[in-house]
Order: sequence, then structure tokens, then C-alpha cells
Amino acid sequence: MAKTSMVERNNKRRDLVKKYKTKRTRLKAVAADRNLPAEERFAARLRLAELPRNSSQTRVRNRCELTGRPRGYYRKLKMSRIALRELGSQGLIPGMVKSSW
Repeated sequence: MAKTSMVERNNKRRDLVKKYKTKRTRLKAVAADRNLPAEERFAARLRLAELPRNSSQTRVRNRCELTGRPRGYYRKLKMSRIALRELGSQGLIPGMVKSSW
């Protein structure tokens, strides 16, 4: 089980990403548009730098929904390999059979 503080910090980052998503995409589009004057693109870059760092999608860490484990994460299932193995052993995942010999 991961530290609760780390899981909560990550959830806070997710909320910030959701909050600033439209503003961030607009500013990135302006900054990348080569048809606009350089001053306007530079101003967009400055406004982008003023946004909170944690509002960037790259700062969000994929974590297991059950345990909060950051490593061994399956995106499709949104859980770690260990949680997947335990649920598979208990027969809670349809079609998954854990082999044993």
C-alpha cells in the first residue's frame, strides 16, 4: 500500500490538470503557431510558464486504483500487476485463470 500523502498529491495534480487543460492547450497552440508574430508567441510562452507546474499532464503518475502502487501499472486495467494477480487468484476477474502446478 502506497503512502496516502503520495496518492492524495497525485489526485491533486489530476484535479489541476483538469482545471487548466483548456487554458494550457490554447496557450500551447498560440506559442506553436508560426504565422503569428514572435512577440505574441513569446507572450503566450510567458503566460504558460505562469501556470502551476502541477497542472501539466506529464507530472501525473499512473497509480493502481486499489493499492496506489506506482510501478508495474497496467493502463488498460488501471491496476498494478500485484493487485491483478491477487484478484485473478481469487477468481474476481472473468476469464483470468492463474496457473499453478
